[in-house]
Amino acid sequence: MTAEAEPQLIDEQGRPEPPVTGDEAATLLGFLDFLRATLAWKCSGLDAAGLRATVGPSTMTLGGMLKHLAFVEDHWCSHALHGRERAAPWRTVDWGADRDWDWHSADEDTPEELRGLWRDTVARSRAQVAEALADGGLDRPAARAWRDGRSPTLRWILVHLIEEYARHCGHADLLRESVDGLTGE
Repeated sequence: MTAEAEPQLIDEQGRPEPPVTGDEAATLLGFLDFLRATLAWKCSGLDAAGLRATVGPSTMTLGGMLKHLAFVEDHWCSHALHGRERAAPWRTVDWGADRDWDWHSADEDTPEELRGLWRDTVARSRAQVAEALADGGLDRPAARAWRDGRSPTLRWILVHLIEEYARHCGHADLLRESVDGLTGE
């Protein structure tokens, strides 16, 4: 059975299950979309206070996580992969003044703004990844090279996004449970 013929399964939280028979690209994108949906689930239904809640001495919040992951999506899928100018609000940030601006500034945003920024950025990322897959596939190098001259491939970028979401989904589990007791993988 090919990835196209495999039925899309949705779990009890509304998350798309990654394909079990997909090719490499479908598998990577399936796991990335599952983790994106996990973050959306962990942030769903919360008001501003819920998105600003912290655990212990950490300053990490679910709202900050949404904004941070929106930045990560834009950085890797647009700026690095395609060499495009950063989208708003990232292009006007003084990162030298606050390297964690994405995390810190989230407290100034409404839940609707945070969710909208993240959803819109994910939609752009999906389109930009599809564009890169059509133009070189997983071996397509990023347009922007690192300081040492190497350019990560689309494959590396997707694995990095999966890693970034996976670690933050673990944080989101703890944060959400502290807000209202919601648990689950």
